[in-house]
Amino acid sequence: MSSVSVWRRPTRSEEIGDYTVAFEEFTAGGDMAPLFRGLPDDRCQSSHWGIVLKGRLTFTYADGTDIVEAYYAPPGHTPSADPGTETIEFTPSAQLHETMAVVMKNVEVMAART
Repeated sequence: MSSVSVWRRPTRSEEIGDYTVAFEEFTAGGDMAPLFRGLPDDRCQSSHWGIVLKGRLTFTYADGTDIVEAYYAPPGHTPSADPGTETIEFTPSAQLHETMAVVMKNVEVMAART
């Protein structure tokens, strides 16, 4: 799987209370681990609850991987998705904003290299 073209179509999301609900489609699929460089252990620091509507989503942890359909992913993971995977995900907004600040910097660096 590719590690640069994985990112998704613009996410439809809404903050509801302290959580962000996101509808995501990973059009190209791939390993998203490079996007989390610079976070503790280079892994996502957000908790997520979600459902895979289509495709396959995998979370990699220090001690192994989980291929998921309905899930809770604690901090300390990196995701990868098959092309066309679609999810609905619930994430604490404060954790998400902190994590995404680093992810977006990594996206900018990767885009500048291409």
